[in-house]
Amino acid sequence: MWVWSGILVKMFVHKGLGMGQQAEAEILRCSLSILNMFFFTFLAKVTKGGAYNPLTVLSSAISGDFANFLFTVGARIPAQVIGSITGVRLIIQTFPGIGLGPRLNVDIHRGALTEGFLTFAIVTISLGLARKIPGSFFMKTWISSVSKLALHILGSDLTGGCMNPAAVMGWAYARGDHITKEHILVYWLAPIEATLLAVWTFRLVVKPITEEKEKVKAKSE
Repeated sequence: MWVWSGILVKMFVHKGLGMGQQAEAEILRCSLSILNMFFFTFLAKVTKGGAYNPLTVLSSAISGDFANFLFTVGARIPAQVIGSITGVRLIIQTFPGIGLGPRLNVDIHRGALTEGFLTFAIVTISLGLARKIPGSFFMKTWISSVSKLALHILGSDLTGGCMNPAAVMGWAYARGDHITKEHILVYWLAPIEATLLAVWTFRLVVKPITEEKEKVKAKSE
């Protein structure tokens, strides 16, 4: 559903409305993309944890128990990859001239750094939102959606600004370059390492601050 939604939004704006590459078209596409992220966040809430991005489930699995980690790595992430590959295949069959997805437009090291930085930023933001605004669905989703869109635009000309290994895997599989060094390093290893680093950094920074606040609160009481 996720890989289809992005294509449908793009086709609706550029072909359905015939707006081409105008500035108004980009503004409308960004607005629809944010609404689309709201919709998928709502689906995740309804399904009690359904996700389309391996990095999302991986960051929570790292913080959970070992059984949850094994289930995530052995079942949830493979299911997301299979879903992406199937979705892209259906897209190409339905719209043959749609293109072949994001590509690496810089050297492999710069691409890995770009995807790693973008992933580190969005995972840190997501962890912070989950901790600071635990109950506000709208505000949390709004900040997360705008952040994802901004980071996507920032990296779109370099790597596609994907921050989603499963979605990229679908297009790479369709092109036949899903087992190349560039794809594995830039779109899998770099984001996964950035996710691990973000989770560990967040724990390292946030936990001491929380403990210090609790000590101050206890003394005041």
